[in-house]
Amino acid sequence: MTSGSRVSVELVPRSRSGLRREIAQVAEHLPSVDTINVPEFLRYSTRSWEGAAFARPRFRGIPHVRAIDLNPREPLPMCGPLVAHGMDELLVVSGDPPADMSHRVYNVDAEQAIRRVARELPHVRVYAGLDPYRQSFARERDYLERKLEAGAVGFFSQPFFDLRLMDAYADLIPDGVEMWWGATSVLSEGSYTYWESRNHAVFPRAFRPTLEWNRQFAADLLQFARDRGHHAYFMPIKTDVVEYLGGIL
Repeated sequence: MTSGSRVSVELVPRSRSGLRREIAQVAEHLPSVDTINVPEFLRYSTRSWEGAAFARPRFRGIPHVRAIDLNPREPLPMCGPLVAHGMDELLVVSGDPPADMSHRVYNVDAEQAIRRVARELPHVRVYAGLDPYRQSFARERDYLERKLEAGAVGFFSQPFFDLRLMDAYADLIPDGVEMWWGATSVLSEGSYTYWESRNHAVFPRAFRPTLEWNRQFAADLLQFARDRGHHAYFMPIKTDVVEYLGGIL
């Protein structure tokens, strides 16, 4: 178990000015947040490790790194920025092939990337992904074990929408492994359809695409994580971060 629960907000680096503005909002209105994690999107010019550096030193920054972007024959691109800004954590995800194939990708999977980062940046704590929707429970359990063997110290989950499903996956997390439980805002039928059809997310029957339902689930997930000594992270996506999480974090 960890010594204490942490709370992160995931902020998308659509623009540098917008990202800085959202970081300032979090600092002013969400006192429980101590970490900002930043995903990697090829369509934006700001890399995840550059965006995570904007959160320093007020917050701890966790950039996301896509395994398929890592050229095995070149140095790790995030090494310098991590050292320069005192960041010692990152999340490795597999990464989806880009729609624009002019962007070069490599035959590198998450396990290989975790092993490389752990070897070349031994001072960095490497997290991996947990996805309850992509495959069977048993296969995901085995995949998590392989990522731990490769050098991961913990996991960031895909967003959950049901505490009962979270409880089942919590049993897979060994003592001493850090776990970040994720939630996101789903406030329209279109967003609901996206998560259900594209990501195969599981929603409870009681789900409603309302701010009230999403805020209550965020509070419940936070308590779930704290009760287990785990961490929580929240993805506002296109929702105002304070409107979504104000008074909860």
